[in-house]
Amino acid sequence: MKTEALKEHQWLQQLVGEWTYEGEAGMGPGKPPETFAGTESVRSLGGLWVLCEGRGEMPGCGMATTLMTLGYDPQNKRYVGTWVGSMMSYLWVYDDGSLDASGRVLTLNAEGPDFVTEGKLAKYRDEIEIKSEGHRVLTSHVLGDDGNWHQFMTASYRREGSD
Repeated sequence: MKTEALKEHQWLQQLVGEWTYEGEAGMGPGKPPETFAGTESVRSLGGLWVLCEGRGEMPGCGMATTLMTLGYDPQNKRYVGTWVGSMMSYLWVYDDGSLDASGRVLTLNAEGPDFVTEGKLAKYRDEIEIKSEGHRVLTSHVLGDDGNWHQFMTASYRREGSD
């Protein structure tokens, strides 16, 4: 079975390349945010998937490696993927992703461990915003008990050799 790349798959291909990133993450109520930095290498898998391999300092964890996979499921008409990191044993699954009307922001939804209450799961939302060919921003939010989305992390990615 051969799958032809759709425009949604092609959207993901703009992430392919070598990137550096700098970011800031909240470390919990009453604690100051911490900064982090690293590199990410993104490659295409058959024009249908992208594999994003990161390496850098993670707040509270030291040096870490991460792997994000992103694709598009034409049958269910949504972006899908996974995220794993060397600092935790949880497999994050993006199962309900979509592009906004502008075509510049990909929103990915997942469920994962609540970082405040041990043993509890929380809802998370990651947004990848394309600012330009050589600049994108990843913002992470968690759904609070108050019913509102709270941003806890942002990272700015710059393509090597651009901007």
